[in-house]
Amino acid sequence: MTKYREILRLSALGLSLRNIEKSLNVSRKTIIKVQKRAKDLALSWPLDESYTDAELQRVMFPKAPSPTSTKRMPDYDYIRKELLRNGVNKKLLWTEYLEDCKTAGDDPLMYSQFCYYIQQNEQKRNATMHLPRKPGEQIEVDWAGDPAEIIDPYTGEITKAWIFVGVMTYS
Repeated sequence: MTKYREILRLSALGLSLRNIEKSLNVSRKTIIKVQKRAKDLALSWPLDESYTDAELQRVMFPKAPSPTSTKRMPDYDYIRKELLRNGVNKKLLWTEYLEDCKTAGDDPLMYSQFCYYIQQNEQKRNATMHLPRKPGEQIEVDWAGDPAEIIDPYTGEITKAWIFVGVMTYS
């Protein structure tokens, strides 16, 4: 913590900035800032005993209240449920979110922040489990997405084809 009392005391004794800097191990900028602020507030040495360094810091450099965000946060449960559906992506959900904010008169998040907060929310729920396996010992299989359509070039008949994928572990 900055030694405000000592800076003011040594300044009142007429010590130079360099001597105060060496004595207190504080930068010149800090010393000048404290001296200027004390002059603006008409604080001079000797100070009242009730002024501790913490009290001087509060008086001389009050903290500005942190700005509270007026941005409307997304509905994470709805987004999580919607992202499980086929054809739904974050960009589509963000445009819906923008429209909702516009009708409600709220400030929306930009797309990058929207994605960031969704990612942060998902990491809270992320559970993983390591399955110890040897390379090439097993095959993991699953269906790949929606069925593809194969069109017969002679008859024009459309046939649905489901794609089955098998991948060896560690490949």
